[in-house]
Amino acid sequence: MKKIVVLTGAGMSAESGISTFRDSNGLWEQHRVEDVATPEGWLRNPQLVLDFYNERRRQLEHCQPNTGHIGLAALEKDFDVRIITQNVDNLHERAGSTRVLHLHGELTKACDAYKTEVIDIGYRDIQQGERLGNTQMRPFIVWFGEAVPAIEEAIGIVQEADIVVVIGSSLQVYPAAGLLNYAPKSAPIYLIDPKEVPTSKTVHFIQKGASEGVAELTRLL
Repeated sequence: MKKIVVLTGAGMSAESGISTFRDSNGLWEQHRVEDVATPEGWLRNPQLVLDFYNERRRQLEHCQPNTGHIGLAALEKDFDVRIITQNVDNLHERAGSTRVLHLHGELTKACDAYKTEVIDIGYRDIQQGERLGNTQMRPFIVWFGEAVPAIEEAIGIVQEADIVVVIGSSLQVYPAAGLLNYAPKSAPIYLIDPKEVPTSKTVHFIQKGASEGVAELTRLL
């Protein structure tokens, strides 16, 4: 069974109503990245950060997987599908995908300050003063400036790919953007995005959104 490795970014979940940071009306327009997605922002104003991710969690509870998510899950019938996602939502899992690696953390989990203790919290809020271990509980998110612990596992997955698919990723955020460098030379790369994505790789470009793009990919495969 051929192994398909799918790298997904914010554009994967945009059709499900999850705002993307880089769009003109994206979340970064209302909040500076430095304030809500860095360790320094957390130290400066933990309440703002908690409020921000509590709101994201509430939003996620009412979002549904789009047909792109569902289409990727359906590919598991004929392929060994591994998904490496930059997204912190759980829409891949809710669509039925069984092997999902989250590079940047998960919105429905919380951790202690050192990320040594991680728990599922579902869609509930994290409160100021709520502790895990000996520290304030925080969102289980990899913020800018923090290490990406799952990157080594992701590299190993990409190295074994027969086919690589990139969906809704700008390929601008490292280290995730560098994963294509580990793909075997024999593995074709399909890139699904409604906008042009600059890349030095030779790719089969499907200029469509996630849902239409996954449907097209399925026909091609």
